[in-house]
Amino acid sequence: MEVSVIGSSQLNLGRIDNVALCNLRKNWNSNILNFKNYSKGCNLVQSRRFLWPSRSAILSLRASSAAQNQPLVYQKASNTATNTTIDGTKLYVGLPLDTVSSCNSINHARAIAAGLKALKLLGVDGVELPVWWGVAEQARGKYEWSSYLAEVEMVKSLDLELHVSLCFHASKDPKLPLPEWVSLIGESDPSIYFTDKSGQQYKDCLSLGVDDVPVLDGMTPLEVYKEFLESFKSSFSPFMGSTITGLTIGLGPDGELRYPSQRATSASLVGSGEFQCYDVNMLSQLKQHAESHGNPLWGLGGPHDAPGYDESPMARGFFAENGGAWENQYGDFFLSWYSSQLISHGDRVLSMAASTFSDDPVSLSGKIPLVHSWSKARSHPSELTAGFYNTAGRDGYGAVAEMFSRNSCQVILPGFDLSDDRQPAESWSSPETLLAAMQASCKKHKTVVSGQNALACGAPRSFEQISKNLMGENVVAKLFTYQRMGAEFFSPEHFPRFTQFVRGLNEPAPLVDDLAMEDEESAESLSGMSMQMQTA
Repeated sequence: MEVSVIGSSQLNLGRIDNVALCNLRKNWNSNILNFKNYSKGCNLVQSRRFLWPSRSAILSLRASSAAQNQPLVYQKASNTATNTTIDGTKLYVGLPLDTVSSCNSINHARAIAAGLKALKLLGVDGVELPVWWGVAEQARGKYEWSSYLAEVEMVKSLDLELHVSLCFHASKDPKLPLPEWVSLIGESDPSIYFTDKSGQQYKDCLSLGVDDVPVLDGMTPLEVYKEFLESFKSSFSPFMGSTITGLTIGLGPDGELRYPSQRATSASLVGSGEFQCYDVNMLSQLKQHAESHGNPLWGLGGPHDAPGYDESPMARGFFAENGGAWENQYGDFFLSWYSSQLISHGDRVLSMAASTFSDDPVSLSGKIPLVHSWSKARSHPSELTAGFYNTAGRDGYGAVAEMFSRNSCQVILPGFDLSDDRQPAESWSSPETLLAAMQASCKKHKTVVSGQNALACGAPRSFEQISKNLMGENVVAKLFTYQRMGAEFFSPEHFPRFTQFVRGLNEPAPLVDDLAMEDEESAESLSGMSMQMQTA
């Protein structure tokens, strides 16, 4: 199997063979390529083709059935796409979470190579690449970057920009675990993980309670993270500030600054999550905090009347709309401590990253979640368990935005695709209101914002909502990253909509007819695969 990177000077525009998208989907889960074979050539099977948007510059793959297994040939055309920016907002697309597998091999190599060319010609500014701690540092202090370097070279060859997400967490699907040596430590010392009130550990990232505790072979997690960042900086220095324009620093579960409060144990999604303060180190810090405030009994654990994962937050007293403990002196004590621990963790990690990359011309960012379920309740219970002390009468995001601004880091906000009218009534959810409040807090503290979608390859109305959030009067986003490339992304049901969305950012009323398939048979040949929602 051979893959080559074809420079932008060789690209052709106008029409695209059906096979390009067909093979992207058909080979998505079967193409695993070691980086050593990366630059030897490219053989993509080609067949029928479909019409591409007539008013946009796109890709042409010209071939006949007799030309199967011949290298792709691209030719320069005059109708060239321009980069898509809206008042300075750039558009990126996220690469698959498992672009590099847990075995440190390149996945989907041919599919990604062809997909990058299509994005380049569509006018997308760049892509986002997840880089996993558990992949690059499988043995303590020994880093293997070769597969990631090959991906960066691929992006560079097409003159695309690259934003790298440095992931200090694990993923269950696709399976991308923490470093094996860390998991072995966790087997003998489970206190390194977040723990709920029933003693259940969350093993996909380390507890913020051990940030400064030497639990990793005599080193603290912050020291280990810093060594990882320094190794990355050294290995990727030729690309920093040119191809690599930004870095996202992982801050917790799914890379976000939050507690892993949502761990539903049934099909029910009515719960607001549980507080995650029951590992040995968090309990010790809570105890000290309570004693320093003269109330040692408050340091024995989290609220006793908080509901379980699958219970309505109104089922018990703590989050009650009227007279709930969240409003009394104890509630304020606990929630202030709980949220301050999260903010302090973010400050420690981001300040360490800022000092590491202080002389590199790249932007730094971190992600905070849009915890919109139950946001219509006065207590905002889902936000409280996630670590954000945000209620009907209190701004919980100002201190977070100020912390990011102090470290010269941008905030990534997901949920630009979510609208209130598509939320079930029983969720008490208002993502639009919450997103607006979070953006207002960032604007107040002069914190630069980047946006993302929450649902991968969502419904057509998702693009309408994204456009609304990117083109509204109070837009503050400087970068929007659409998540995420994969089989469904290139399906005939989705990719024409994405193309229309990109065109619509510069052309308010694109013609749907321009996106029509050549015939029904072409559409059928592209269907049949799906890819679930992924986040980084």
